[in-house]
Amino acid sequence: MNAPTFMQQEIAGIPDAVATFLDRSAATIARAGRRLRDKDPALIATVARGSSDHAANYLKYAAELSAGIPVASLGPSIASIFGARLKLDRAACIAISQSGKSPDIVKMAETAREGGALAIALTNTAGSPLADTCDEVIDILAGAERSVAATKTFVNSVVAGLALLAECIEDDRLRRALGALPGQLEAARNCDWSTLCEATDDHESLFILGRGPSLAIAGEAALKFKETSSVHAEAYSSAEVMHGPVSIVGGGFPVLALAARDAAEHSIVGAADELTDKGAAVFVTSDTAFSARRLPFTATGHTLTDPLALIVSFYAFIEAFARRRGLDPDHPTHLRKVTETR
Repeated sequence: MNAPTFMQQEIAGIPDAVATFLDRSAATIARAGRRLRDKDPALIATVARGSSDHAANYLKYAAELSAGIPVASLGPSIASIFGARLKLDRAACIAISQSGKSPDIVKMAETAREGGALAIALTNTAGSPLADTCDEVIDILAGAERSVAATKTFVNSVVAGLALLAECIEDDRLRRALGALPGQLEAARNCDWSTLCEATDDHESLFILGRGPSLAIAGEAALKFKETSSVHAEAYSSAEVMHGPVSIVGGGFPVLALAARDAAEHSIVGAADELTDKGAAVFVTSDTAFSARRLPFTATGHTLTDPLALIVSFYAFIEAFARRRGLDPDHPTHLRKVTETR
């Protein structure tokens, strides 16, 4: 029997990583949340790349849905390449980076702070240049991650952002939902998505659908297909996919529709059923689909945490899928763990 990959071990460690963060970060989150509440920003700007940017996109939906604060992603090159200055005196800036070392991320966070923003770092490296640049530092406490493909650092980045948001708006229901996550994520890790392996085996391209917070999860899943399995996956809103991309869907074209238990579930399931009727091989995480094939899922009982359970189920699937294709998910082609862009 082959030894487990680092990626497999790290996926298994997600529930404990979340529990560790929640147990050890209460004081840090309380302080940062209070400063964010006192700032009362008219805008939250995010700075991130790769999986961290998908975490930022998740937090965009969370902040807009729960706090009514619009969120915009800042392109790091605005500062690092073009040297622009931004007017952010009424804003907060959340910069997300596992390593906290990428020069363009650090420069954009510095520029945002100089423009008047309250700068908050979410990082797995508390002593990093990014941490030194920001007003508040939230160590996501995910522990060492040896696989190039980020998994537990992605989940802990989202959990840290949600905890910050819950503290800022003093949302006890979200706090309780976060506290229940470790056990729920353990259940999610054991959801069996092997039928998706069989449908995707002979294809080199697929769509992944989401809407709202699950669209951010779809983006992360598409990245992992590319990183670990050399499969071209594209993430689309379940509404946007019907505005052009649907034209390439043919017989057996694989589609993964990530539906959470929220107001967008009906929309995603409707698109999944419609694409199935067009001949696609569609898999959806919902019990309400008529023609699309249903995948098992773990419901968390809160609309802002439910999509996180989906990505943990997906991570377990994609690690096994990469090995099924004879690939090493720990060492994707042309990639390394820390990417320092300028």
